[in-house]
Amino acid sequence: MAKVILLNASPRANSNTLDVLKACAEEIEKNGVETEILSLKGMNIQSCVACLKCREKGNCVLNDGLDEIIDKIRDADGFIPAAPVYFGTARGDIMAALQRIGKVSRDTDKFLTWKVGGPIAVGRRGGQTLTLQEMMMFFPINNMIVAGSTYWNMVVAGEEGTAFEDTEGIQTIRLFGENVARIIKKTR
Repeated sequence: MAKVILLNASPRANSNTLDVLKACAEEIEKNGVETEILSLKGMNIQSCVACLKCREKGNCVLNDGLDEIIDKIRDADGFIPAAPVYFGTARGDIMAALQRIGKVSRDTDKFLTWKVGGPIAVGRRGGQTLTLQEMMMFFPINNMIVAGSTYWNMVVAGEEGTAFEDTEGIQTIRLFGENVARIIKKTR
């Protein structure tokens, strides 16, 4: 069965970012594609050091747990990273993770090619569009397919548990999830 990996970059246990990913995953599953939500919570994701050892090893040699996530993405048909916006842009750990995931793919078996997905940003006041732009760079450079929706994949939310108050944002995320599933089914 087709599968999408959703990556939560929030360090909080009950985050709005996780709530948004659950809504997205629910829509993907309604459309016949399996999902798994993974988290960077509690991990200390290091930046790529361009050691190029992934070329010979087939995976990243930095030992911080990202390899397990890379292996799951490698086996999936889609990939959706989601970041909370705390200070105007994407958190450093998600950007470090994306850079390393992309580097491993490009220098090994190009496992990201033709995967379907796109980024999601969740924030209280602003920075969501910049975060989306920053994360979006990951997709075309890795020869991936980005699914669309009726607006940008962002939700406005402040305190934990408020994501669903942004009904338009959640509606956008649900349609995005549906479109990810539909594209995956069309391309399989």
